[in-house]
Amino acid sequence: MAGAPADAHEWVSFEDDMEERTWVFDVTFLASRWRCIFGRGCQGVLTGPAPELVQGCCSYGAHLTDDADVARVEAAAATLGAEEWQFAARGRRNGVVRTDRSGTRTTRMVDGACIFLNRPGFSAGPGCALHQAATRRGQLPLELKPDVCWQLPLRREEAVDSAGRVISTITQWDRRHWGGGGAEFHWWCTEAPEAFTAAKPVWREMAPELIALVGPATYLKLAAYLETRPARTVLPHPTTRPVVTSQ
Repeated sequence: MAGAPADAHEWVSFEDDMEERTWVFDVTFLASRWRCIFGRGCQGVLTGPAPELVQGCCSYGAHLTDDADVARVEAAAATLGAEEWQFAARGRRNGVVRTDRSGTRTTRMVDGACIFLNRPGFSAGPGCALHQAATRRGQLPLELKPDVCWQLPLRREEAVDSAGRVISTITQWDRRHWGGGGAEFHWWCTEAPEAFTAAKPVWREMAPELIALVGPATYLKLAAYLETRPARTVLPHPTTRPVVTSQ
């Protein structure tokens, strides 16, 4: 749209009086054609391009959100065989979760990446062993993977206004959300044009993840809004927006 700042996003909000909550959605991202390109051009999140490592965003241990997240990942790991998971023996021996001195829990690291990441040359192929297992079993990846992993690049942020009403925002995960380390990434997918090539918009492609994040009723309200909104009227994503230079 003419006159829009280079990094502008469009938003829509819905009230949920049952929960005393306001939902806020990043329409620009949800209507975009972003898709995960793991193993198909993803350069990873190291300090330089490393597509040959096929690590994607798995170069660091996944931060686990709560006890339920830990329990789901540990239970899923127990179902994986050595033919499915390259580091099954090490996971059985040492566990898959590490707790640091501050109490933060993450998946363990092995040889510079997450313990669940199968590397190039492994018989099952490179990629997250949990994700691969879910696909083979006809399950949703969110049933096995850590919360942060199945949600990416969606992000749910919570705030409370002065009246005590909860504001829940669904947007894209940016470098800044990783803290100081995000600035060191050579590459990040929500700012890479090659990742915006999906056949369907994010709100359709990631419907199971959005439903898990906001609930089916709220998703249906969002979908009804976006379904009737002409695509040409949605503010394009900054990554795919033509650069306008002054004369």
